Amino acid sequence: MTINYGCSQNKYTKRGIAVIPVKFGIGYPVRFLNQGAAFVNIYLDGSVMIAHGGVEMGQGLHTKMIQVASRALDIPMDNIYISETGTNTCPNTTSTSASVSSDLQGAAVLDACRKINKRLRPFQEKDPSGQWTSWINMAYMDRVSLSATGIGRPGNQQWDHVKGEGSPSHYYTYGAACTEVEIDCLTGAHQVLQTDIVMDIGDSLNPGIDVGQIEGGFVQGYGLITKEELKISPKGHILASGPVDYKIPGVRDIPRQMKVYILKDCPNTGTVYSSKGVGEPPLNLAISVYIALREAIRACRMDVGISSSFEVDIPLTSEKIRMACPVKIPTNTNQI
Repeated sequence: MTINYGCSQNKYTKRGIAVIPVKFGIGYPVRFLNQGAAFVNIYLDGSVMIAHGGVEMGQGLHTKMIQVASRALDIPMDNIYISETGTNTCPNTTSTSASVSSDLQGAAVLDACRKINKRLRPFQEKDPSGQWTSWINMAYMDRVSLSATGIGRPGNQQWDHVKGEGSPSHYYTYGAACTEVEIDCLTGAHQVLQTDIVMDIGDSLNPGIDVGQIEGGFVQGYGLITKEELKISPKGHILASGPVDYKIPGVRDIPRQMKVYILKDCPNTGTVYSSKGVGEPPLNLAISVYIALREAIRACRMDVGISSSFEVDIPLTSEKIRMACPVKIPTNTNQI
């Protein structure tokens, strides 16, 4: 749904609004890639060390894996530590991408923790009033292994690229965004006034992290849609040498008002604690900025009597917005 408005009230400032949904497939279309690995060690002081096959790059993966282990072992998060990813502990790992790492590595951590829980169960039944550390020491004295590897194998999808048959995704992450923008028809500058986002991400492992991922993903997509213009010379050389030639979103580019809502009571079966992948899906919602800008441009064109269709390419930079707005620069400043 798109709306343009303000045609008669403001000659040189126009607004547009757009609502865009997203349906993002989670999981690799090649079956063997859908696997994670984990290695869990428990020490006599009750501390737990986790190594998993995912790479932490600021998306909160380590935090989520600590939460998964804490919930599986029923111990405080303060007892759990992360060992950085390495092929000496978790070989042959799948790449950390496609918003699926929490599913793969979380399932692997959960698998390893369940193996350890099974080994500890006899000691817990023998001393039900005991504490975590006492059970660990009892297991050690009985020569029970306090180390376990885990493998996560969520989904069973397989996509045949030649025949076009099968299922490419384990499940889908859904969402929608409503974005309102304002453009300056004389300069092509614009501002995102407000964005409201609703996401279905199952039972979130960490709502704080996931809301941050949704906000960050949207703003990154906004930069792709409106700023990140890659220019190449006739000889094939990339002309961008830094922030002067290649723009990314800054603090002032964040929507003036931004609200994110996570749907509740919508568990996702077959995943780690009914969660869903999040990160890349909201990036696609930034298309709402592009559609809203088109509607603002359309309002400007209708103001001067142009109702024909028009094309504007992504990234929709200030130069392109100005070129698409057929208004003349007034010679008298009182006309503005």
